[in-house]
Amino acid sequence: MNDNKNNTPKRGKGGRSPKNDPASFRYSVNFTAVEHARFLSMFEQSGLQSKARFIAARVFNDEFRVIKTDRSALEYVTKLSALFAQFRAVGVNYNQVVKQLHSNFTQKKALALLYKLEKATVELTETGKKIAELSEEFKAEYLAK
Repeated sequence: MNDNKNNTPKRGKGGRSPKNDPASFRYSVNFTAVEHARFLSMFEQSGLQSKARFIAARVFNDEFRVIKTDRSALEYVTKLSALFAQFRAVGVNYNQVVKQLHSNFTQKKALALLYKLEKATVELTETGKKIAELSEEFKAEYLAK
């Protein structure tokens, strides 16, 4: 009976491995509403993931990066993405019409499809002009800053 106990494999405690140097010292700071708003603003600009790391970086004068998002650039990219989606949709329609035209249609039907193709080409041209206008507007606004 005693031999059975000695033959069983030893099992670990399980869980996460302990850290070599765990952070076990804590400090508490109280902010007023204005100070808290300023703290949150600085934290958001830092781009760090945790407030604890941000506070430690500030206490020990570590350098941290400031991430600023330009709203006009974000708006430009959003509009440009929407226009690009429209541009692709018109291009897909264009290709579908050409494929149908080359397949088994009579001349009368081909002329009807050519009319659709012409409309799609006009839409494609208009979308291209919108993209160019939007790019010029963004360039003028961005360079004005």
